[in-house]
Amino acid sequence: MIQRCYLEITNICNLDCAFCAKTKRTKALMSGEQFEQLTDKLQGKIQFLYFHLMGEPCLHPQLADFIARAKEKGFTPVITTNGTRLSQRQDLIAAKAYKIQISLHAHEGNLDEKILMQNTDNVSSENAALDNYIEQVVCFAKAAAQQGTLIILRLWNQGGYESLNDKILQLLAQQLPQPWTERHDGWKLCENIYLEYDRIFQWPASEREALPDPQFFCYALRNQIGILVDGSVVPCCLDHEGDIVLGNLFEQELEDILASSRARALYEAFSQHRAVE
Repeated sequence: MIQRCYLEITNICNLDCAFCAKTKRTKALMSGEQFEQLTDKLQGKIQFLYFHLMGEPCLHPQLADFIARAKEKGFTPVITTNGTRLSQRQDLIAAKAYKIQISLHAHEGNLDEKILMQNTDNVSSENAALDNYIEQVVCFAKAAAQQGTLIILRLWNQGGYESLNDKILQLLAQQLPQPWTERHDGWKLCENIYLEYDRIFQWPASEREALPDPQFFCYALRNQIGILVDGSVVPCCLDHEGDIVLGNLFEQELEDILASSRARALYEAFSQHRAVE
């Protein structure tokens, strides 16, 4: 069984973040029928189903239904979101995803403050945008955590857009009073709500520079795969443009795609710390 599948239910996003690789692929929303078709083919072969590769999953009107169907089929559903639409998605609380990861670094990393203003309720000034954003995120997080969903608030911006981190911590402390429990990667703020730090995420370039063999390793095809909104199967969550398409799950079975000569060559090369593509 493959541990994780990154299922891109949409590649549309409402933000324009500096740290994001973005995609030039045709914008699309996966239909309910398409979701059923793909998850039927993944059932029993995938443990964690991440509703994300590119795009903002909370923009999909059927997200709560997708979570429910995923659970019925035996998947463990996980959402990664920028958090700007959570106040409008109270249906996700009752859906009870296993985990919701909220990228707080999206606020400062966004290239256009006006976009943030448009995606935050009841904001009259740019200075109020962060306060309202954190308040709405925490309000949602508390309600979801009470239903048993793990909430991971992420500040993956060390070495990047991080000047607002202290302000974010202050706002979190107002909503979730200290003391917090320190962890190796951040803090436990309260039951089921965690704050996680990491360095700014670096997307790989499509045209990768050659790396010495001992340095190269990837978990692609070993414990994860990605499926783009058009059904294209890619080796991992980093293939945001579909540069290495191994097949299409709408047209083929997963076993056949993973057994293809191209997929096997990639798997064997990664095992030997080599890159063949």
